[in-house]
Amino acid sequence: MDAHAKQRFHEFVVARTPALIRVAYLLAGDQHRAEDLLQTALTKTMVRWRTLQHGDPEAYVRRVLYHEQVSWWRRASRRRETTVHQLPDTPLADPSGDTDLRLQMRQALQQLTPKQRTVLVLRYFEDLSETQVAAVLGCSIGTVRSQTHRAITRLRSLAPELVRFTELQEVNR
Repeated sequence: MDAHAKQRFHEFVVARTPALIRVAYLLAGDQHRAEDLLQTALTKTMVRWRTLQHGDPEAYVRRVLYHEQVSWWRRASRRRETTVHQLPDTPLADPSGDTDLRLQMRQALQQLTPKQRTVLVLRYFEDLSETQVAAVLGCSIGTVRSQTHRAITRLRSLAPELVRFTELQEVNR
């Protein structure tokens, strides 16, 4: 890679890392895994930078993020290990209220399968259609629909207080 291409890649990384790390975090569910995921995606992007720099390199990085996350959960599903965490203490109520909800949502999202979390991120954070999510993940639209339905149902059972909060928000409108 020549000096000009290196400079453009560096500028791209500096400008887009905050947005990309948020997506990686939502996909991975953990800050350290998100950093690893983004690092892998940026490494793969750097290798292809000559062909990408004049197009849409961010779209390529996002696609690599999605595919790498899918690869990670596929590899994890073949392992016979079961990771078990000791659940953290229940957080104290925060006077702002939103902090508690964010923590509850984060904890509930952590308990979803990586595939369910990935589908929710693509559908609701990235605002992709079911067809686009199916194309990104390489699965059928029916799979996207069923995974989305299962994930939302599971979230509702894991964090019923979020459902009540949503209902209160709709009543107050």
